[in-house]
Amino acid sequence: MIKPAPMIQPPETTRTSKTRVSCDGASDIPDGAALGHPRIFLEIDEKGYVECGYCDRRFVLIGGPADNLPQHGEDEGAQAA
Repeated sequence: MIKPAPMIQPPETTRTSKTRVSCDGASDIPDGAALGHPRIFLEIDEKGYVECGYCDRRFVLIGGPADNLPQHGEDEGAQAA
């Protein structure tokens, strides 16, 4: 019997209100600078997101085209007309 392949976890997604972000791969880990990668600066473009080339972390612009979470005050069950 063939076992199904394990599910690959999606990359970490960070929502941000700024179009210029930095990533070092370990900013969320206390004293974790040695666990990350060199700090790089990324610019979110018209797609509404950018991905880090080192760790695949995705930065999504809040309210941008790639932001699929409801905005503050929107009804989560509402559908676009």
